[in-house]
Amino acid sequence: MHTLLITLLVIVSIALIIVVLLQSSKSAGLSGAISGGAEQLFGKQKARGLDLILHRTTVVLAVLFFVLTISLAYIV
Repeated sequence: MHTLLITLLVIVSIALIIVVLLQSSKSAGLSGAISGGAEQLFGKQKARGLDLILHRTTVVLAVLFFVLTISLAYIV
């Protein structure tokens, strides 16, 4: 069981890294984070197409990562 959880954790971690790197950038570096951060946070911009799929996949993989990490810590 321990080996299975570690293997799943490694697979989910690698998949999460890949999905995050595939996402398009939403700001122009540090200056975009300072000046346009509130606009993106409170704006009504909706992701469509591939960006939406990557966003949802990131959320699912992040939840799986935390669940696997907590369950692995609980078992050990």
